[in-house]
Amino acid sequence: MHSDPDKMLKQHQKLVHSDNVKVSSHTQREHGDWYLNTLMIEGHSVPFKYKRKHVYQTLKGARVNLTYYASTENVAGFEVEIMNVVRIKRS
Repeated sequence: MHSDPDKMLKQHQKLVHSDNVKVSSHTQREHGDWYLNTLMIEGHSVPFKYKRKHVYQTLKGARVNLTYYASTENVAGFEVEIMNVVRIKRS
């Protein structure tokens, strides 16, 4: 089943969609049964995070399409802005 970003954006007002952005950094860390993936995108100083069940090929240097929403995370007593990725595909 393919998800349509336009349909998702109409249903959820807080979602943002970015096309053809370049990944400058991609890390994958084990977190329980899941792998926590963190992306850094060129031109952005905010991490983009998502979870997957398996380790995937690195996206460093790749161009991707992202659908995400802004959120905050408490790290060592500080509020840090992050982006939670809902949908990611290679461009």
